[in-house]
Amino acid sequence: MAISHLHCLQSVRVSFPCHPSVSNNYYYGRDNFTRKSISLVYASTNNLDRDLHLQSKVETVLDSVKWDNRGLAVAIAQNVDTGAILMQGFANREAVATTVSSRKATFYSRSRSMLWTKGETSNNFINVHDIFLDCDRDSIIYLGKPDGPTCHTGSETCYYTPVFDLLENQQDKEDKLALTTLYSLESTIAQRKGELEVPQSGKPSWTRRLLLDEKLLCSKIREEADELCRTLEDNEDKPRAASEMADVLYHAMVLLALKDVKMEEVLDILRRRFSQSGIEEKRSRNSQA
Repeated sequence: MAISHLHCLQSVRVSFPCHPSVSNNYYYGRDNFTRKSISLVYASTNNLDRDLHLQSKVETVLDSVKWDNRGLAVAIAQNVDTGAILMQGFANREAVATTVSSRKATFYSRSRSMLWTKGETSNNFINVHDIFLDCDRDSIIYLGKPDGPTCHTGSETCYYTPVFDLLENQQDKEDKLALTTLYSLESTIAQRKGELEVPQSGKPSWTRRLLLDEKLLCSKIREEADELCRTLEDNEDKPRAASEMADVLYHAMVLLALKDVKMEEVLDILRRRFSQSGIEEKRSRNSQA
């Protein structure tokens, strides 16, 4: 997937108000009823105060955006795990405010002059985890997780037409997504896996050999992991550590291909662990075992 190199981004983090929790216990008697009523009024007042405070903060942020003469700004949707640029549209104040409250990527349609939420017809919503403004505050990124293909063509993203291929009159029949190094490697491994039933031609493929020999693959993963550890134990230089890590990553990705596990699934798990300590995470795994 494509990871954008967008600089000078400023995170806009807005905490969502907590909903009041009301006990399911029944209260009997005038005193208990009065105490319950007072507590509910107090909770409602506190929630109203929080909502008003949040709304004020959102308005302050929206005031800082440099909207164009039509009240719009460029809004880009980006995959929170892969970094892929999913699509680009436009948003006004209401669209961004709606995105903050719903956590669904919402845009403004210039042709229909109305708000629209990505996925409202296809159910392929983009679930927004964060919103970023650029350094000039005239463009926006919705950082989120898509529920399915983003493009109306059914493509994973709206960006699958390489300009350099067009200049060289090389237009592939299949979509050619903008891939960064990691996902280009994953795509190549998947291609080799898909060619296993076809007799090999041309130069030998190490990836093909690993895919056909699980014992060899597992032995290489253990070997490369040990060599990576030795760069620390033997105080080897940074380039050596990076090289050994590249070997570990490559061989591990071949194993993932055999298990039909995508890197996006791995990154999704890592993201979910951000708010949890490693010790807590290991304890939860032990309790589930």
